Amino acid sequence: MTLLDTHTHLESFAQRGDLPAALARAAEAGVAEMIAIGTSSEDWPLYRNLAQEYAGRVHYTVGLHPCAVEAGWEKELAQIEGFWGDAGVKPVALGECGLDRFHLPKDDPARAAEIFAWQRAAFNAQLGIARRLACPLVVHSRGAFQECVEMIDESGVAWERVVFHCFTEGVAEMTELMRRGGYGSFTGVLTYKSAENVRAAALAQGLGRFMLETDAPYLTPMPHRGKPNEPAFLRHTAEFAAGVFGVNVTEIAEASTRKARAFFGI
Repeated sequence: MTLLDTHTHLESFAQRGDLPAALARAAEAGVAEMIAIGTSSEDWPLYRNLAQEYAGRVHYTVGLHPCAVEAGWEKELAQIEGFWGDAGVKPVALGECGLDRFHLPKDDPARAAEIFAWQRAAFNAQLGIARRLACPLVVHSRGAFQECVEMIDESGVAWERVVFHCFTEGVAEMTELMRRGGYGSFTGVLTYKSAENVRAAALAQGLGRFMLETDAPYLTPMPHRGKPNEPAFLRHTAEFAAGVFGVNVTEIAEASTRKARAFFGI
């Protein structure tokens, strides 16, 4: 069984010197490859270096996460396309980028409106870059699903190259993505008792369009919920997904890995 973690954050593992051990644990669990997801200019060079050092095992993306958007965000975005022109290993997607209402300041509506306006502008700019590059796009949407959909609709980005990572909406929202040709990918949230809507959305999308991710070190699946997540734990989500779809875990791994390779061009 071979799994590919389509969305993980390796910065914390690298900072504490645990990355080689985390990669070894992942390989032992059947997670042979992973995509390190860029969130700001602070981690883009690190992930490019990791993709070079661990060629064939670690891939990477470049994007400005909505929660990393600050005044002067334009300077960071001006660096993005250069990673595709670099002579070294190139990103497999742009992202994660999008909109996030959940983390806006709750006690300062004016400040929240200002930050959200920056998020919209930064997302729109990255949509333009993705359109020019014709590359896959990893979308972060929290509390702003319809707004993200509308902005992508208006951008001219090819929907078949769009994935909403950590999909936690329901069947209606998944239907909206599928009608346009887009995808949702699934984290350990799939294993949570309260996530019936997420499981229903996964079934609505179907096994042929299914992709798995950890979003490590966040969203740890059962039975390790409450501990920091890591790529090795993708196996638990895969095993749970097998029960959801009524197939064996090998079929889940093959379907998810096949779709991930096709989507990201790996």
